[in-house]
Amino acid sequence: MSPTAISMERQKSSTGTDKVDMKFEVALIPVSDVNRAKEFYTRLGWRLDSDDLIGNDFRVVQFTPPGSGCSITFGKGLTTATPGGSLRGALIVSDIEAAHKDLVARGINASEVFHGSPFSRISGPDPERQSYSSYASFEDPDGNVWMVQEVTRRLPGRVDPTKTTFASANDLASAMRRAAAAHDEHEKRNGQGDVNWPAWYAAYMAAEQAGTDLPR
Repeated sequence: MSPTAISMERQKSSTGTDKVDMKFEVALIPVSDVNRAKEFYTRLGWRLDSDDLIGNDFRVVQFTPPGSGCSITFGKGLTTATPGGSLRGALIVSDIEAAHKDLVARGINASEVFHGSPFSRISGPDPERQSYSSYASFEDPDGNVWMVQEVTRRLPGRVDPTKTTFASANDLASAMRRAAAAHDEHEKRNGQGDVNWPAWYAAYMAAEQAGTDLPR
């Protein structure tokens, strides 16, 4: 890393000392059969980043979910943890029903879509499709559980309000559809068309990501 990059990462903390960004990069999960786990996560549609074998006792396999900045790693000689479903991971999607359909199409034994909470399940997505309220889940061959949660509007402070980014074309399209539906209601309330709809869409999508007040 160059000195310039280092200086850009560092900020002064409240105590006056240098603050260095720490970005969560990878989660290590124990598996009993590396090849079986590799086949599962390949079928899941996650990107295979590496499969490195060093001698007979060390192997590192890394996968990254689509649109994710964090990866998972498993293999041989990496951990003393016993395989058996010790992982409880969380994934977020912008459309829980589309995500569930994709999982089933890939032959993944996913739960039904539900709302309420992971511990008190009510069949079907949240009736109002509130953010953080609709779920599905699935397990890998070792019983590691992945909870899939629909997130369309972030909690305040979770995302920098000055930055609006989308991890994929699908996420962008979903955000545009939600903005379009909200804009239709906006025009109905005002009783006239809005020629400046691109700016309204942009403001809505940025506010939705940042968890700030949505335009009306």
